[in-house]
Amino acid sequence: MSSPLPPQTSPRELRRIITASSTGTLIEWYDFFVYGSLAVVFSGFFFPTGESSLALLVSVAAFGTGFVVRPLGALFFGRLGDRVGRKKTFLSTLIVMGAATTLIGCLPKYETIGAAAPVLLVLLRLLQGFAVGGEYGGAATYVAEHSPADRKGFFTSFLQTTATLGLLLSIGVVVACRLLLGEDAFTSWGWRLPFLLSAVLVVLSLRMRLKLHESPVFTRMQAEGTLSKAPIRETLGNRRSLRLVLTTLFGLTAGLGAVWYTSQFYALYFLQSVLKVDFLTTNICMAVALVLGTPSYLLFGRLSDQYGRQRIIVAGLALSAVSFLPLYAWIREAATNQSWAQVVVAVTLQIVFSAMVYAPTAAYLTELFPPRIRYTGLSVAYHLGAGVFGGFMPLIALSLTTSTGNQLAGVAYPIAVAAVSTVVSLTLLRGGKDNKLVRAVWNELDAPRPADSPEPAPTR
Repeated sequence: MSSPLPPQTSPRELRRIITASSTGTLIEWYDFFVYGSLAVVFSGFFFPTGESSLALLVSVAAFGTGFVVRPLGALFFGRLGDRVGRKKTFLSTLIVMGAATTLIGCLPKYETIGAAAPVLLVLLRLLQGFAVGGEYGGAATYVAEHSPADRKGFFTSFLQTTATLGLLLSIGVVVACRLLLGEDAFTSWGWRLPFLLSAVLVVLSLRMRLKLHESPVFTRMQAEGTLSKAPIRETLGNRRSLRLVLTTLFGLTAGLGAVWYTSQFYALYFLQSVLKVDFLTTNICMAVALVLGTPSYLLFGRLSDQYGRQRIIVAGLALSAVSFLPLYAWIREAATNQSWAQVVVAVTLQIVFSAMVYAPTAAYLTELFPPRIRYTGLSVAYHLGAGVFGGFMPLIALSLTTSTGNQLAGVAYPIAVAAVSTVVSLTLLRGGKDNKLVRAVWNELDAPRPADSPEPAPTR
């Protein structure tokens, strides 16, 4: 039976917190992923003509550069979040992301400004990655610090749906624009509209977030004078907390990144770029699979409250590792026979397995890192894994496929990463928040345990 909510967080207020946090994070993921959804369409506009294959590879690589800077964004915004507040920080990440995405929609083509076009494209992509490096940690920390301990997995799982929903929204907007404008208009200028829409979405989200209170955990630390004066040093300069970051990286977030981007983004690229399925069919198959698979996030978030986060996560990692090869072979067979329902089923299964890993992750990470370095530690561990190991997954997979001539060679990378994370998690992260290393970090930083008594009421 669930414990009552802390007295300062009414059910109505908690719903408002989850809605505002999730909506903003969804928009940030939409901004981040709309680039990937359109890379095949606009890749030729920012590079010299006659270099279509090179333009696609460079565009996919530019997609990856957004992931390289995510750990830097995690450090920058993580420090702000632990020093000046969760709310102020994730307001700023939303503004930066919205501005970068909107500017991509306004960017002149190569024929207009020459080599400056690809340079500016990459710079704006870097800015997107920098912003998202601070968004996830802030939203996850904020929601978790308002949630009762025994329902934290369920409430934070709403936030976990936003990456998938952001991808779904980006696909939906792209497909709608393409159908409404027609092929020629969309290819000529209509592809800019999904980027420009970001400005409207960000304004709406900011209005919601400005009404939120600061996190009660941060408010308590601020009142007691126990805020970290150097969150980065305490996270990476402390031997035990650095070990915790690295253990979390290889035991969870690296596998999470490889599994999530394989099940969703690589499935998109595999159909469109490897199997040469047409744009509309590919995106419709992906959209249907995302709609079918997304509710599983809420299911596994709730189950993690009942049966433990690590059990669900490890099961998802292991299932992904053993199923990727047969599932992608199945997708290839289905595409050859134009059996699109089979494609949808194969992609949906991947999404369900990735949800087993991703749904409990926000709650799990907030339980591993103590409050005074929570924003920084959580963000760095998450974005090193999901950003670097996951973000470059499509590029690595496509490169393996191209270099070997084997259409299924690309899945070797996520299979290996997911398998390593399964083993590390079972050996070094056993027990989760009761793990010996986790307890040592909490004790050394003199922080209260995750399930301690309710915090005082927050202030605006």
